[in-house]
Amino acid sequence: MGISITVNGKRHLLTVAADSPLLYVLRNDLQLNGPKFGCGEAQCGACTVMVGNDATRSCVFPVGAVGAARVTTIEGLGHGEQFHALQKAFLAEQAAQCGYCSSGMLMAAKALLERIPDPDPATIRRELAGQKCRCGAHNRIVRAIQRAAQELRG
Repeated sequence: MGISITVNGKRHLLTVAADSPLLYVLRNDLQLNGPKFGCGEAQCGACTVMVGNDATRSCVFPVGAVGAARVTTIEGLGHGEQFHALQKAFLAEQAAQCGYCSSGMLMAAKALLERIPDPDPATIRRELAGQKCRCGAHNRIVRAIQRAAQELRG
C-alpha cells in the first residue's frame, strides 16, 4: 500500500502496510536511526518522535495514522551548526551518559516546552516520567531542559 508521509520536512512515498509501526518505517525504510527500539510496548520512550505537535511513541503508532501530520525525529530537530537549544543544553549539562534515551528524551522535552515554555523542575519530572533513563542522568536532564527553556524564551 502506498503511504505518503512528511518526515523532517521531506515528503516520502512508501510502499508499506498502514499498520506498520512508524518506528520500523523510520529506521528500516528511511534509515533514520535516531529513534531507538527499546521495549516495543510504548513503555520506555526511546522511540519518541513528534507527530504534529505531539510526542508520540513510534513503536506502537501505525504509520497509516500519521495522515497529513508532519513527523519530526531527532535528525530533524537540529544538527551540526544548527543545533536546537535543547541539544545545546543537553551537551552543556552533560545530560547523556549512555545516550540511548537521549533522542526520545529530547523529543519529549521539545513537546513539553512547546506546551509549557517555563516549566519548573517538578513539572519537568512529572511530564517526562514516562521517558526511562537507566543511567541516572535525570537531574542533568532537568537542568538541561530548564537551560533550553530560558534560551528559547530569550
